Amino acid sequence: MTLLYILAFVLLCIALNQLFKVFELSRDLRGDKLYKTNDSDNKFNGRAMLLFMFLFFGFFLWQIDAYWYRILPKSASEHGNKIDALMMANYWLVILVFFVVNGALFFFAWKYHGKKDRKAEYILHNNKLEMVWTVVPAIALAFIIIFGLKYWNEIMKRDNDPNPVKIELYAKQFDWTARYPGADKEFGVDDYMQIDGSNPVGLDTTDKRCKDDILVKNEFHIPVGKEVIFTFRSRDIIHSAFMPHFRAQMNCVPGQITNFRFKPIVTTADMRKDAHVQKNIDEINAIRVKRGEDPIEFDYLLLCNKICGASHYNMQMKIVVESEADYNAWLAKQKTFKTIAQK
Repeated sequence: MTLLYILAFVLLCIALNQLFKVFELSRDLRGDKLYKTNDSDNKFNGRAMLLFMFLFFGFFLWQIDAYWYRILPKSASEHGNKIDALMMANYWLVILVFFVVNGALFFFAWKYHGKKDRKAEYILHNNKLEMVWTVVPAIALAFIIIFGLKYWNEIMKRDNDPNPVKIELYAKQFDWTARYPGADKEFGVDDYMQIDGSNPVGLDTTDKRCKDDILVKNEFHIPVGKEVIFTFRSRDIIHSAFMPHFRAQMNCVPGQITNFRFKPIVTTADMRKDAHVQKNIDEINAIRVKRGEDPIEFDYLLLCNKICGASHYNMQMKIVVESEADYNAWLAKQKTFKTIAQK
């Protein structure tokens, strides 16, 4: 089949070459100069540009209609609705600029196509135009920046929850470890010199507050409707803790502690019932079945959004959002650092 495709392509090239030769001969017989454009050519090209504009815009709108469902589903965090609103405002602004700029480009190509008796006007400078394309983008950018700062301050403002959930996410090439503060509600201090197989995040074994800290791998749980305060650390290089369904991201910087907070509002079980999510998962599973792979279920994920090395793609951790009762029951089953260190 490959040989037939190659042969068909070669024959097509030969046929096109002969067609162009016929075209050149016909032009010579009419006495036309082959490589000199005329008003008829320019008019045809102008109409072709206008036709291409409609096809181009139609294709763009078709892609939005056909693939819009593949974007992230509804936000699973309280603040995420604000992030989505700002993102949609950006989308509409960019789409408006896309249509205006490209529409003008193709319209001018049609309206002012070359004519024998038409000469282009040379404009060295125009203060009004300079003002328009400086002020208008400045207003648009100011809108984005002002609302972005407003939402950021609202997101990082402390919630009224008197007993928030505290979780530390520790990044290293190429995995995550989640740490809960335990019964005393306080994290123990860390000491990188004490990192070993049973102490992957370097907890200070002399600090009593570390004894009841809980370390978990593979997945961590958070309760729905409760404020969750995250702290981030990194052992080696800059990673980026990215939880897309919660519209949350923060860099993990070696030698520093960074923070983020949000309140989850949709449990994992409820998100799995969402029609948007089901459509995407059904499509993924249809592909997996064709490959002979097992089907999957939707899960929230913690990802690394920095290209941190060869196995960067492995840096993901499952997040389970559940009721507070189920969360407390799960947390009670986890082993403390004291239990792990004694083994």
